[in-house]
Amino acid sequence: MKKILIINGPNLNLLGKREPDLYGNLSFEAYLEILQSQYPTCEISYFQSNTEGELINKLHEADLEYQGVALNAGAYTHTSVALYDAILAIETPVIEVHISNVHTRETFRQVSRIAAACMGVILGFGLDSYRLAVEAFLNRRTDPC
Repeated sequence: MKKILIINGPNLNLLGKREPDLYGNLSFEAYLEILQSQYPTCEISYFQSNTEGELINKLHEADLEYQGVALNAGAYTHTSVALYDAILAIETPVIEVHISNVHTRETFRQVSRIAAACMGVILGFGLDSYRLAVEAFLNRRTDPC
């Protein structure tokens, strides 16, 4: 059974309430139940924090315990060299995830400080971005062919 960890950063605890026209009306906890039911043979865990250091600590803890981490670092995506370093420091692959298409938003949101450390980036598909990350981990080949 593959184990995947979803980590959400600042303000994502407010999904379902915060800017519903941009992020939708569903809480992440409600979405997580749906996602877990779609992948019963996969253990999908979840962690959220508004604190950068806690996100870094969780990445360190996740190393080698999970086959993948889907990370929506929220606003820290655009500012955190520390998260970039934490991703580089672990062996577990990380996919950067965003609900909205950050390239259609404010200029400062169009630059990711963590993307270069990640296996890939998925954005703009609403909450379905997380499902796409799960699919990427489940379908990931470890051999070069």
